[in-house]
Amino acid sequence: MQKLTNKEEEIMHILWKLEKAFVKDVLAEIETDKPHYNTLSTIIRNLEDKGYVSYNAYGKTHQYFPIVSKEAYKKRFMNTAIENYFNNSYKNVVSFFAKEEKISVDELKEIIKLIENKA
Repeated sequence: MQKLTNKEEEIMHILWKLEKAFVKDVLAEIETDKPHYNTLSTIIRNLEDKGYVSYNAYGKTHQYFPIVSKEAYKKRFMNTAIENYFNNSYKNVVSFFAKEEKISVDELKEIIKLIENKA
């Protein structure tokens, strides 16, 4: 799975949401910094080249749909981030969020319960 640019990732989130879309549908979902139609079309074709989307052709127009699920991408993204930024340690991830005050004691207790119930 090739790495996506920020704009490609933004487009994938739209395609995951819409499930199937023409370029004009994707363009309508972009709220800020709307690219030109042709630029967006090129980005979507790049996503196709990278193996993230496919399409159904209707004459000269194409309806695009994701072939990589959001879950598969999330798993790859998170694994890469944990490997690159946290020494492949989930403890380091949780410690980071605790130090940044992004996770509460109650949330940590919930995580512990989840882990204990899996065992």
